[in-house]
Amino acid sequence: MKPQDYLAGTVLGSREHFFRYMVGFEEADRVRTAPGLPNHAAWCMGHCALVMHRIAEKVDGRGLPESDFLVGADRGDATRFGTESVAFGSDPSKDGDAFPTLVRCREAFSEAAEHLANAIRLLTDDGLNTSVRFFPKYEAPAWQIVARMAFHNGFHAGQIADLRRALGMKSIFA
Repeated sequence: MKPQDYLAGTVLGSREHFFRYMVGFEEADRVRTAPGLPNHAAWCMGHCALVMHRIAEKVDGRGLPESDFLVGADRGDATRFGTESVAFGSDPSKDGDAFPTLVRCREAFSEAAEHLANAIRLLTDDGLNTSVRFFPKYEAPAWQIVARMAFHNGFHAGQIADLRRALGMKSIFA
């Protein structure tokens, strides 16, 4: 197996792992929060999708899909995320109309994982070791950035797991 395929599989696996924690969420739950847990499911999916697309863009030059994002907007709509509403440090407490439907959130997240997986497959072996700057103070080889994206998705899946408990939802393992 080529390292590119392994890394692509890691990203796609993190998507499936994330979606396991979304089982049982209904449309009304997509923007529910709990005390001490400010991120809701819609924000987590939009945030992860935004970051995965931005990393993929460093490789393939494709920008954010207009079907999923309103670039520069601080709120989205029923079909798209506003990039500023899901960016690092944004406030996820906006009303539900500022975020896409649950189905669209899942689609955008899924498409972003596919975009990143496809982009990493485009890299040559040397390209895997090419330094990529992401965030003003973070630069690392492409392979490491992609591995970090799988961790990032897992981190936010953990937030969904906490939210599930706080909202009294059934365990995914039950």
